[in-house]
Amino acid sequence: MTENRPQILDMLSEGKISVAEAESLLTLLEQPPSGKPSGSDAGEGRNPPPKYLRVVVEEDGESGSERVNIRIPMALIRSGVKLAALIPREATNRVNEKLQQKGICIDVGNLKVEDLDQLVDAMAEMEVDVQDGKEHVRVFVE
Repeated sequence: MTENRPQILDMLSEGKISVAEAESLLTLLEQPPSGKPSGSDAGEGRNPPPKYLRVVVEEDGESGSERVNIRIPMALIRSGVKLAALIPREATNRVNEKLQQKGICIDVGNLKVEDLDQLVDAMAEMEVDVQDGKEHVRVFVE
């Protein structure tokens, strides 16, 4: 990942990213790969971190007939958060405006891997299970 350092510094010198964004990116480069347990609290009495976000939609009354079965690796989601730091400020402002118009108040430019890790930890026990008589929708992590 050290080949990315000069690229980040070039983007900073060209004014494509701010000092704070460059600092954030450089910090990400210095971090060890995520997903591996570290320290003494890993393993004992804790479930392993979720590896996938799942969305399943099934027809009610027809067991086993899945209409939608999506399994997204958490590593892909984490990578997306890291890549969001490379989006130019003008583009993040437009994305934030569009999200706010839809009632979603998130600052895409300030997403951090640490925030995502807290969200994933909170989702470990979460399961959304909705049935409306026609379909059964489940959203969960595994």
